[in-house]
Amino acid sequence: FNLQLWNNYFHLAVAFITQDSLQLENFSHAKYNKIQNKYGDMRRLIGFAIRDMWYKLGQNKICFIPGMVGPILEMTLIPEVELRKATIPIFFDMMLCEYQRTGEFRKFENEIILKLDHEVEGGRGDEHYMQLFESILTECARQYPAIFTLVESFVSLVKGLLEKLLDYRTVMNDESKDNRMSCTVNLL
Repeated sequence: FNLQLWNNYFHLAVAFITQDSLQLENFSHAKYNKIQNKYGDMRRLIGFAIRDMWYKLGQNKICFIPGMVGPILEMTLIPEVELRKATIPIFFDMMLCEYQRTGEFRKFENEIILKLDHEVEGGRGDEHYMQLFESILTECARQYPAIFTLVESFVSLVKGLLEKLLDYRTVMNDESKDNRMSCTVNLL
């Protein structure tokens, strides 16, 4: 097992699918259709490959926590539903992996909160992502009663943070200083 090689693979794959030239939702409808018809959505293909490789790491997954949390988050925030559905479960696997090793998933939790703040501030994330994140992680946790309440608390925390971050991002474009200040206070 070569940690650096796998680390390079994951970072390169995430860099590929998050590059601006592949963000199809930013294109005109005509350009979007032309690219879809000719190439399909390459982000989905690579995202599925990342997911499959993650699950093949076995006991070596722990070596990538918390280092891969940010890149995986960046990938799951791409507004493509099938990609999100396929890759959000990686977060639960990371939590489970860390929990089985240490009895908690604090490293994962701290890293995702830190990275989520950065990504939403950068314009990523939406209401749909928040709903998918909540439903997928809750559903995954149902199969593991020992950590269900911990995961449920974590999901509630992230959902609340994401709501506030999305509100803050929306209000920053608002003319009302009172609204911006209120949202800032809520976020803090």
